[in-house]
Amino acid sequence: MPLLSFLLYVFVTSFTPGPNNIMAMLFANKYGLKKTIRFCLGVGAGFFVIMLLCSYFNLLLENFIPQIEFIMTTLGAIYMLYLAMKIITGKNNAKDNDGDKNNSFLTGMLLQFINPKGILYGITAISTFILPYHSSNFSLLFYSLFLAFVGFMSTFCWSVFGSIFQTFLSKYRSQFNVIMALLLVYSAISILVE
Repeated sequence: MPLLSFLLYVFVTSFTPGPNNIMAMLFANKYGLKKTIRFCLGVGAGFFVIMLLCSYFNLLLENFIPQIEFIMTTLGAIYMLYLAMKIITGKNNAKDNDGDKNNSFLTGMLLQFINPKGILYGITAISTFILPYHSSNFSLLFYSLFLAFVGFMSTFCWSVFGSIFQTFLSKYRSQFNVIMALLLVYSAISILVE
């Protein structure tokens, strides 16, 4: 396995802006780092499930991906646009009470099943870097755990950033929300035009 290429692909793809990272930063800025950890853990858990599914059903998915790729991409883009709209139209009150509903483990986990960047990332990483070299159950489990851990770490790092700059960003919450919403819109558009 070309280890350096694999690690570069994993870290660059995981740490660039996407729905998980943007939402983690937004939640940490709005609710604090401690309350955002459960969202990050949900992202990691959901990502682990997606990586396992990609590992064991990669050949099946390769046969059906041309038929479902457009549907998954469209649903993911619509969801990202919905999140962007929620961010822009959301209250600027730092004590918003819906944090437990939006910033939960389940939300983080379920987001992975409609996150086209994550699904396509899993299919690509596993089919390109893992399955040609490793096919044992232990290897697939190990790499799925590794990719899920990197996914958790990327959302956690973005959460730390949102939390560190919480005081600064609270002064400019409206502008911050617009920028985060625009990043989500950009993410949605970029996956539609790829």
